[in-house]
Amino acid sequence: MVTNLPALRRTVLMLAVSAFALAGVAHADDPPKPPPEAAAPSGQKGSRGGGPQNASQASSSAAELHRLPPDSTTKQTLELPGRTLNFAATAGSIRVFDGKGEPLADIAYTSYQLDGADRATRPVTFLFNGGPGASSAWLQFGAAGPWRLPLDGEALSPSASPEVKPNAETWLDFTDLVFIDPVSTGYSRFVASSEDARKSFYSVDGDANSIALVIRRWLEKHDRLTSPKYVAGESYGGIRGPKVVRQLQLQHGVGVRGLIMVSPLLDFREFTGTSLLQYVATLPSYVAVAREAKGPVKRADLADVEAYARGEFLADLVKGEADKEATNRLADKVAELTGIDQAVSRRLAGRFDVGEFRREFDRKNGKVTGRYDASVRGFDPYPDSSSSRFGDPSGDSLQAPLTSAAVDVLTRKLNWRPSGSYEVLNGAVEGNWDFGRGINPPQSVSELRQILATDAKLNVLVGHGLFDLATPYFGTKRVLDQLPAFVTQRVKFVVYPGGHMFYSRDGSRQAFRSEVERLIRE
Repeated sequence: MVTNLPALRRTVLMLAVSAFALAGVAHADDPPKPPPEAAAPSGQKGSRGGGPQNASQASSSAAELHRLPPDSTTKQTLELPGRTLNFAATAGSIRVFDGKGEPLADIAYTSYQLDGADRATRPVTFLFNGGPGASSAWLQFGAAGPWRLPLDGEALSPSASPEVKPNAETWLDFTDLVFIDPVSTGYSRFVASSEDARKSFYSVDGDANSIALVIRRWLEKHDRLTSPKYVAGESYGGIRGPKVVRQLQLQHGVGVRGLIMVSPLLDFREFTGTSLLQYVATLPSYVAVAREAKGPVKRADLADVEAYARGEFLADLVKGEADKEATNRLADKVAELTGIDQAVSRRLAGRFDVGEFRREFDRKNGKVTGRYDASVRGFDPYPDSSSSRFGDPSGDSLQAPLTSAAVDVLTRKLNWRPSGSYEVLNGAVEGNWDFGRGINPPQSVSELRQILATDAKLNVLVGHGLFDLATPYFGTKRVLDQLPAFVTQRVKFVVYPGGHMFYSRDGSRQAFRSEVERLIRE
């Protein structure tokens, strides 16, 4: 659910979308009649959209052909151990317009609001996944929603049953939930066909602005502007989350009490080009995988590896391959820690990128590790090939049951039946994404610093899995360690056994839920 990092290296040279395109995501409303008051670019006053009447009518007619069905609200009851939750579930969408009042996209959401709660004091949390190109199904049906699809053990198979079960670890006990599917994910869709419309969403800033706008519109639509508000994002949601909160603070007049980031990537820069930090970030997770193969592992068991990674390992990396003594010392230590053949480690100078580690770790058995969860291993379909031609046994197998589960819940339980396909993970979005300006890959550390400095009451929770090679936990730890001292008590960092979706493990999901509840109740 986070972009392929090697692919980013080819993408970061793309120019950013024009200011015109970024300003295009400017207004949300539902329904669009009468014509909405159009908002101008961020921070400016808006005015009525203009243009010839027949062109506007033609655009509206075309947009209506693509409109998602009316919102569907149903009453639900969830029987859980020791408690019963009665709540309203709504599956629907919010239409987004450009600065001229022309429709751009319908953004789908699923909300769960507990019956009988005081709206003024009842928290509401907005959740999204990453990609870019991932729907919110992962967080909704894996961690926080009222129903859960088992995503671990024997259930890790494309042919696994997509039947969801009541989620005893749902966050609905202490917060209402709104799951947002960015455009081209889930059932969200463009209603405009222009290339400018797509560019306004398929970019780092345009994406964040559109999500912030949808959050504000949902709050207005449901009379929840006075509720305590929280934002949760997974994976690329680590880029999106701080930017969305900053947009809400500055452009939409909405304050946020807390930011929850699940397996986030905060800074692409350390994973691009020749950055040595990528090897520092991944080494503790490589060793965690090796040690977990022999027995249960906690982060505390990796204290020696973390110290080595930030100390002698980094020092030997900096010396470069010209220093043969340092290179061999490093390669031999990596082989010792990971169990990978010493000759292979020396050939690679101890510098294993993620793909190389995944193939070499269990190569003797013809297996590769997962990227999302390297504790999961599957057969290499081309074990004798000189090139890597394998997928991800920990991620690929989830897409079929998760897609079926999401469609079943939305259509059968919630009685919302859009036409078209449900996109749980849309690779075309990443392929067309504008990742940054010039040669600078995206990062959200700047916004994270700003939102913490702007609001002294805002707290942050960051959760990671030990065996995640998509967004290694130690990379995030290094970034958080560089934050100013004044945020130390307001940013909590937790690491659990598991992969990118560490919440698929019962113990990790339960522990993380407790941390989220503590954040929201404090």
